[in-house]
Amino acid sequence: MAPRLLILSFSSIAGDARVLKQVRLFAERYEVTTCGFGPAPEGVVEHLELAPESAGLMPDGRTVTLRQYRRAYGSIPAVAAARVALAGRRFDVVLANDVEAVGVALEVGAPVHADLHEYSPRLHEENRLWMLLIAPFFRWMCRKHVSRAVSVTTVGEGLAREYAREFGFQAGVVTNATPYADLEPGDVGRPLRLVHSGAGLRNRDLMLMLDAVDRCAADVTLDLLITPNHPAYIDELRERAAQIPGVRVLDPVPYAELIATLNGYDVGVFVLPPSTFSYANALPNKLFDYVQARLGIVVGPSWETAGYVERYGLGLVTQDFTSQGLARTLDELTPERVARWKAASHAAAEELSAGEQVLGWARAVDALVGGSAR
Repeated sequence: MAPRLLILSFSSIAGDARVLKQVRLFAERYEVTTCGFGPAPEGVVEHLELAPESAGLMPDGRTVTLRQYRRAYGSIPAVAAARVALAGRRFDVVLANDVEAVGVALEVGAPVHADLHEYSPRLHEENRLWMLLIAPFFRWMCRKHVSRAVSVTTVGEGLAREYAREFGFQAGVVTNATPYADLEPGDVGRPLRLVHSGAGLRNRDLMLMLDAVDRCAADVTLDLLITPNHPAYIDELRERAAQIPGVRVLDPVPYAELIATLNGYDVGVFVLPPSTFSYANALPNKLFDYVQARLGIVVGPSWETAGYVERYGLGLVTQDFTSQGLARTLDELTPERVARWKAASHAAAEELSAGEQVLGWARAVDALVGGSAR
């Protein structure tokens, strides 16, 4: 009989790209049960769907303020619902996603692997009240729960280093890599077609990309495919784009169509000012999207993202996080250089795909099932 694996995530699993990779990885070799929100993902033997009204992840404010963290943890609606759903069930191993899920996973009584999607104790460090009241609670969960997991992974080396420095546990890295796409690099356009895809968040300073195109002398166009996270900010971007020839702010495309859509461009652009710890240590999925779309890549000097671009010869890194710096970099673009970068993305596409990265989860979970943690 195949080992019984519980994948626990306080997200809508069928729409959570990272957790779906876990489901697809293990469904052929394990009896996978998922516990989370929304409908069952394909391939599982059972899905324990948590009620939508329990989707909140915020604890009771009074218990947090009084630093009664054990009670605070139990007051998280998703935690309370998962405890009920999992009562009396037995599994051989548990894969818990994010800090909040690890405590419940430990209660199941099987070895736990924790996959941490963020550096949670500094997730909202721009909010002073959050850092004063909620961040200590996240640190408690890391010390009390995550440190007891047998193994841990996270999304990038910067986050892994900080978890080790502050809490002492060693996390492996499984990046947010994109599944392999069987595509070829497209012909280089005239003008060069730049693209940015991602969230429409004001604190990402997307306006600097528009300002850079307005400043530069290069023959380029720019499309932004962005989700309307902050609608008022999207309106501001559209107004600015209307003033710049060749710049458009477009609606996002469904993720299933994104890589093929991006394949019609030449260069993926992402310059993220390091306004927070998370942004300073960003290794975003869009980097891997651009690789699978066989694009050249221009990024800011975020150390981990820039490291990939330089190591694999995928494009250029700006000298700073300003529109002036990006404009200078865009002026260095030539069709011949872009063609070489697109070819480099093609050469690296398999190595940098999700199929390679998820082996980090496979090794960790297989080791727990093999009995080394018992």
